[in-house]
Amino acid sequence: MTASSDYDTPATAPDNGASQRLEKSLTRNAAGLESYGLLYGSSQVMLELYAQIERVAATDAAVLIVGESGTGKELIARTIHDRSARKDGPFVAVNCGAIPDSLIEAELFGHERGSFTGAVQGRAGYFEHANGGTLFLDEITEMMPVRQVKLLRALETGTFYRVGGSELQRSDVRVVAATNRDPLLAVKENGLREDLMYRLAVFPLRAPPLREREGDRELLAQHFLAELNAQEGTNKAFGKRAKETLRTYSWPGNVRELKNSVYRAFILAEKTVEIEHPRLAARSKKAVTQGDAMSIWVGTPLAEAQRQIILGTLKFCGGDKRRAAKALGVSLKTLYNRLGAYEDEDDSTDG
Repeated sequence: MTASSDYDTPATAPDNGASQRLEKSLTRNAAGLESYGLLYGSSQVMLELYAQIERVAATDAAVLIVGESGTGKELIARTIHDRSARKDGPFVAVNCGAIPDSLIEAELFGHERGSFTGAVQGRAGYFEHANGGTLFLDEITEMMPVRQVKLLRALETGTFYRVGGSELQRSDVRVVAATNRDPLLAVKENGLREDLMYRLAVFPLRAPPLREREGDRELLAQHFLAELNAQEGTNKAFGKRAKETLRTYSWPGNVRELKNSVYRAFILAEKTVEIEHPRLAARSKKAVTQGDAMSIWVGTPLAEAQRQIILGTLKFCGGDKRRAAKALGVSLKTLYNRLGAYEDEDDSTDG
């Protein structure tokens, strides 16, 4: 997905007091950072996003959130839920790409006893668990198109059958979906059914990457540092090098990378917090990529070489996990497991 994607958020226009509600909901901390629900940011693109959320939250329309990894798509979905009439109902988050293809229907719609090997008892699915609330379908483009047909029917009718069942089930859910791919490109590459895309994207939202959020990276970093100081009873402050890094580094991992980098630097600091250089940027020196080829330095540990190859292949495939898994000769589930392990390693190392 790129910043110039043709699949953009609809233009904001005044409606039914949404701007007044938004103004009452915005808060600002001492550093001047605006917050709205679970989201933080004072840049123009974030203020526009808040206005869009305020409008759509008051409806029951399906929402499709498009944005890079680390931009806070689940936080956007939770904020929509919290600002809606369904706020007292459940919020159920599902990572569609992390569920094996053979089990996705049973996970979403439930199953009856004996419907497949291992189904020793009947169980409700995510649609039933989310009844009266919001169902968040993350990485929706990672679901196989053949499985998307049943999802489309459930969205259109509000009814479905459990796997192996004959009794029609009903569930009143509001669906919010998300993807880190351009939906139109996913449709073109047969990763997303066109009819499902239009059903999900009644109201599309774009989660802006940190590099487009003018002024937010410094304010967010100060916010994260203030939270850490409050938790630990300290009074640490950013040094000159840290401020320079905040301004000049592109933060490809977006807010997640920024927060982890601040946390790691905080742990290492006595009084002055310095972000020398993010670990992901430093790691890039170990491998050189030219087009579709990658050179890895002699002596690189095997686990690190594997990591470089996996992440490099994923980047070359434009973030398309299915394509990357095929290129690597592994299952989609295996790729998700490796990426999840890498994210856990980053979280533990960076704080």
